[in-house]
Formats: sequence, C-alpha cells, structure tokens
Amino acid sequence: MTRICPKCSYARRPTDEAPEWQCPSCQVAYIKASGEPVSANYGRYSAPVEKSSSSGVLKWVVILAVFGAGLYFSKPFWSGKTASVVSTANAAQPEVILYATDWCGYCAATRQLFDANGIAYTELDIEKTSAGYEGHRKLNGNGVPLIVIGDKVIRGYSEGEIRSSLKPWLNKS
Repeated sequence: MTRICPKCSYARRPTDEAPEWQCPSCQVAYIKASGEPVSANYGRYSAPVEKSSSSGVLKWVVILAVFGAGLYFSKPFWSGKTASVVSTANAAQPEVILYATDWCGYCAATRQLFDANGIAYTELDIEKTSAGYEGHRKLNGNGVPLIVIGDKVIRGYSEGEIRSSLKPWLNKS
C-alpha cells in the first residue's frame, strides 16, 4: 500500500527510512491507522472546549438557591431565637421544698432569696422535724440547704441555679 502525503503530495517509497507514521519529505506526522495528519497538540493535554454559558448560570442559580434556603431555615439557630416558644409565665409555680437548719447561713440566704422574689416554698428543718430528716435522708442529703424545685434537686446554695430554675416566677424588680 502506498501512502501519499496530503500536505506535500509525496508518494512514499519502500526505501524511505522515515517511520511509517511520518512523511519522509515534509516530516509531518500522521495518525497511524487512518493516515491523516496529526494536529500539533496530538498526544498532549489540551484545554476542554467551553460549553455554553447558560449551563454555568443555571448551576450558580441552583447553588445560590440552596445556600439561601439553608440560611433561611437555620435562622432560629444563629439568631438565638427558638422557632416555638413555650410560655411558662401563666403556668403555676412548681412545688419548692427547702431542707434547712436554723444555724446555717446559706439556708438563711436561700430563705431571703425566696422571700425577696415572691417564691412560695415549704421549709423543713432537718434537726427539728422527722419529716425534714426523713426527706433529707431519702434524697441522699449530705448538707444543707437542699432545695427541691419540682423534680430538680439543688444541693447547696447556688443562686444562679436557683434563679435559672425559677426564672419565670421571680419578681421582675
């Protein structure tokens, strides 16, 4: 089979020493199977052909829509507000029991905090009443004051914990 160069029209001879894929006259390389000339970038990386810009615009619109939806639905989390607020202002104050003694300074501070903020409580002296002693023992009391607010037990005087537990029922003064 004789091969003719499409560029220079040279007919290849059996005695030519150039490789089968190259024209011996003009040195142009050809695709081995079809005999067509190879482009200058044959076998090298070339940049991909650009597509129409409409697909890029659509991609950005979808990305922005997803991002906007994420911001909208996460607003309660980053604004510090909750989606639904349960009002406890109208609910009845939970039962508050103070296990205390007469001589304890922290028990006196707890009484003063309750009285100043209008908190209704029941005080049981653990040294003078058997109900106070038994209740303190059942709660594994290891000291005084021992405060029970509803189902929550506060061991010792912790004004912050007491205020956070009774926040809706404290006087706003």
